[in-house]
Amino acid sequence: MNTHKIIGQLIAKLREERGLTQAQFAKSLKTSQSAVARMEKGLQNLTTDMLEKISAILKKPLLALAGDSVSFKIEGGHKLSGHIATNTSKNAAMGLLCASLLNSGRTTLKNVPKIEEVSRMLEVLRSIGVKAEWQGQDLIVDPPKRLNLKGLDAGAAVKTRSILMLIGPLVHMFASFKLPVAGGCKLGARTVRPHLYALEKLGVGIQTVHDHYEISVKKLKPAEVVLYETGDTVTENALLAAARIPGKTVIKYASSNYMVQDVCFYLEKLGVSIEGLGTSTLTVYGKKEIKTDVEYFLSEDPIESMLFLSIAATTNSSITIERCPIDFLELELLKLEKMGLNYKVLKGYKARNGRTNLVDIQTFPSKLKALEEKIHPLPYPGINIDNLPFFVPIATQAEGKTLIHDWVYENRAIYYLELSKLRANILLADPHRVYIEGPSELKAAEVICPPALRPAAIILIAMLAAKGTSVLRNVYSIARGYEDLVTRLKKIGAKIDILKDITV
Repeated sequence: MNTHKIIGQLIAKLREERGLTQAQFAKSLKTSQSAVARMEKGLQNLTTDMLEKISAILKKPLLALAGDSVSFKIEGGHKLSGHIATNTSKNAAMGLLCASLLNSGRTTLKNVPKIEEVSRMLEVLRSIGVKAEWQGQDLIVDPPKRLNLKGLDAGAAVKTRSILMLIGPLVHMFASFKLPVAGGCKLGARTVRPHLYALEKLGVGIQTVHDHYEISVKKLKPAEVVLYETGDTVTENALLAAARIPGKTVIKYASSNYMVQDVCFYLEKLGVSIEGLGTSTLTVYGKKEIKTDVEYFLSEDPIESMLFLSIAATTNSSITIERCPIDFLELELLKLEKMGLNYKVLKGYKARNGRTNLVDIQTFPSKLKALEEKIHPLPYPGINIDNLPFFVPIATQAEGKTLIHDWVYENRAIYYLELSKLRANILLADPHRVYIEGPSELKAAEVICPPALRPAAIILIAMLAAKGTSVLRNVYSIARGYEDLVTRLKKIGAKIDILKDITV
């Protein structure tokens, strides 16, 4: 099926979901009913302007469907100002969608980001029989009495590493099953061995066979689990498996990162008792059956807050970033403070889930300097692994030499060299370390997005600071993690547009 037909079918589906007739929809678009009919059959050429209008009326960013053909045009070198709010977390959404399978009742996930990563997971869940419907910004999830794993959409599954977290819930429903080998960002060798070692303690076996995992369940039992590494997804997988194993399971060297805490908050609403939240030892008292209708508000994404902090620092702008989850940004803010960033933490308040602590942060124009020490990530409460790349564009504007040590992923630091196309002074010391000499006067360029979310985002940040007009091509990587980013950045004065010559 070609792109026109795919988009046409989606337009028809969304129009019907919103209770609009073709005539009503045509009136909103200021076009004819016959034109709408042609659109929905895939027979109408759609300009980018028309797609933007349709997206606004249907409240769905249709341009993301064009995938690798979508590009951004950015006129950089301008100061930004105003307020921008942090959206809810992509990574929390993925864990919670997997966790919802533990509940045979209805789960309403409130304020879910409408991004490509979420769409891929929904395609997977729907393909195995889960009813998952949008109501505005909320997702209503109703699992069937029995899942149909034979119908699993492998094409969608291989695009997200988060499918690994389906293992935890599925071990309670099947004695054996298969899942496609997980994909996601191309960041090097990302082994599933920690998942194997954790889940085998609970009675689960995992084998990797060419392009899929074979999972077998012997007898599920509570246990003391020492994690092979302090990883987010492996902690979530162990939590999801333990949640429905009656008795006491202790997970040591656990991550207490933001998405893990969201999963814990949700499990507690399901009646699962968890001790040790915020620490490296989680004690789970599982329940054999869970059936309860529950609502849960996702918490905000500290990685998105850090994106905006990086934009502010790199463009030397004064902006106010709202709804920042401060508990997951404190060390990053301290490093930025020591680099000379002037900012002020404004009012504090709770997220809609009643648990996560939020603040507003106001930034001011600053003279930045390089830190003498290297900047490197660690499991929470260290600098977040996903936040580390945002220091790269900031370092291009800091006086002196900054060492960024990205020890977690084999390939990610290599992507940082893309900023040299914008005249950043970057030296790759080895696959994990880069030296950045600043300040650099960044210049506009045309760059193709790397196949990884955070490295793609930092090119966008640098382009906002680079004088002239840049083009960032193939922005699917960014659409995976950020909702309606172009519109939101425009509201704080960014001169950024989706290219008008795209053929969809």
